[in-house]
Amino acid sequence: MPAVCGEMDLVSEIEPQPSGPVQAHRIRRMVGRDPHEEHRTATPLELLFDLTFVVAFGIAASQFAHMLAEDHVGAGLAGFAYATFAICWAWINFSWFASAFDTDDWMYRLATMLQMVGVIILALGLPALFASIEHGDHVDNAVVVAGYVVMRIALVGQWLRAAKQDPEHRSACLTYACAVTVAQIGWVALLIAHTSVAVTFVASAGLVVIELMGPFLAETRKGGTPWHAHHIVERYGLLAIIALGEGVVGTVASISAVVGAQGWSMDAVLVAVAGTGLTFGMWWMYFAVPAAELLHVHRDRSFRYGYLHLLVFGSIVGTGAGLHAAAYYIEHHSKLGSVATVFWVALPVGMYIASVYLIYTLLVRAWDPFHVLLVVLTAAVLAAALWLAAAGISMAACLVVVMLAPVVTVVGYEVLGHRHMTEAIRASLAATRTC
Repeated sequence: MPAVCGEMDLVSEIEPQPSGPVQAHRIRRMVGRDPHEEHRTATPLELLFDLTFVVAFGIAASQFAHMLAEDHVGAGLAGFAYATFAICWAWINFSWFASAFDTDDWMYRLATMLQMVGVIILALGLPALFASIEHGDHVDNAVVVAGYVVMRIALVGQWLRAAKQDPEHRSACLTYACAVTVAQIGWVALLIAHTSVAVTFVASAGLVVIELMGPFLAETRKGGTPWHAHHIVERYGLLAIIALGEGVVGTVASISAVVGAQGWSMDAVLVAVAGTGLTFGMWWMYFAVPAAELLHVHRDRSFRYGYLHLLVFGSIVGTGAGLHAAAYYIEHHSKLGSVATVFWVALPVGMYIASVYLIYTLLVRAWDPFHVLLVVLTAAVLAAALWLAAAGISMAACLVVVMLAPVVTVVGYEVLGHRHMTEAIRASLAATRTC
């Protein structure tokens, strides 16, 4: 018996014991979280939720790349814009709610799972959406809208639960719930109307305005919600990484198909290098901006930050689609020429870089002449890539030149830009404290 006790004592010393009782995920009152909470980070549930967007981004990029390869550029752009907004807006809806009201009880978890199901349904409807726009009769968005209905049943339920249990933020929560419901009724009505592609996109523009105005009214006119600046910035950064990762996966899959059919070639190697280099450079650029501290102090600048990320995410996924189209070109399965193929990688890369600079400028509310120089040099790099393609240099080699576009900013930041950024951020924070 003493030996057994000794062994048990030894095990207890080796194995760490829980510091407190393990909590069950019982129902908790849904009240606003502290926006000044320390060490607030993304939860495992949020990371799991984000994985569904890997699927959605992947399908959208693949469909866009296919339509580029078929030289159906207009239809591809329309479908990609529609799909990208739908995907990103679904993520934004969830993330800002979670930042303010995450209870992590079983009801909240099940509502999140229901929204994940909706994202998967939306993703499964994207091929039909692209195909219908390509054929030009009407927009077949039935499955996409069905996915949104599933997501928004859960989301509206969450907003109503918060409105009931948190009187302090009731007005804002009800505004969110009302805006989401009105917009969703509009999407369903547009689906039932079965209008032409042109009419559908005009009507969709009006519904997008409603979608965007809901959060604006709730946050500026109805008291707002207690979202957490550092948490929001981390969440946006994680989705940027997911979008960048989708580009890497798509490029590798495409190059693998080329290598499997034709064997290794210099073009395949260069496209793989360009894809990896672009991903790394775009990642380095994105995380150079310390947005969390700025948003924590300047909460009124959250809309510029949040909404402009629609362009950031779209351009990241668009870059992945362009690289996928480049693989089609190498495989001789593309109707695009060399210049057009390079252009459809250079364009989203340029949009991405411009969006990052714009977000930073609007956050600090200061214009840096050094950034003007970097933007001009970046544009020169992208223009050089297109000029080289027109001069007969191989498409893959030109993509390596495109890869250098974010490198301009990375080198500029590391050499001198970080000092400019530090001064601008200090000035922005000091101005607020003075006021």
